[in-house]
Amino acid sequence: MAGHRVAYHICISFFFIILIASCSLPRIIVLDDPLSPQEHLNLGVAYEKKAEFGPAIDEYKKASKKIPLAYVYMGNAYIQKGELGKAEESYKTAIDKDQTLADAYNNLAWLYYTKNEDLSEAEVLAAKALALDPKNKTYQDTLSKIRERR
Repeated sequence: MAGHRVAYHICISFFFIILIASCSLPRIIVLDDPLSPQEHLNLGVAYEKKAEFGPAIDEYKKASKKIPLAYVYMGNAYIQKGELGKAEESYKTAIDKDQTLADAYNNLAWLYYTKNEDLSEAEVLAAKALALDPKNKTYQDTLSKIRERR
């Protein structure tokens, strides 16, 4: 009986030592994002297709650190949410980061067109998009509609 008590106390003591020691052991924390910017962009597109615009925007923000096109996607998602000011800001940031993003120029022009404001700037933006991609039918349509309204 005494032998069992000693063994019991040893087991309990060992358990508490392990418990206390495990609390003070260093924890592994992953500081690097396991997803690449392209994967964040793809994940954002998947969220956007499911009309989950908040999570899509979060993913586009992560992707935008390395991929300026993500700002265009972010702007599109903001439009879907009805946040036109943030959409405009996103398109402008895309243009600032990469002046070859024809979609950014076109989408900003279309935003101005739909708001029926700053149509002269919208025309300049649509013309820039078309200059970057002269055969793009969408850009041709945007410029044509803006010119009709002016």
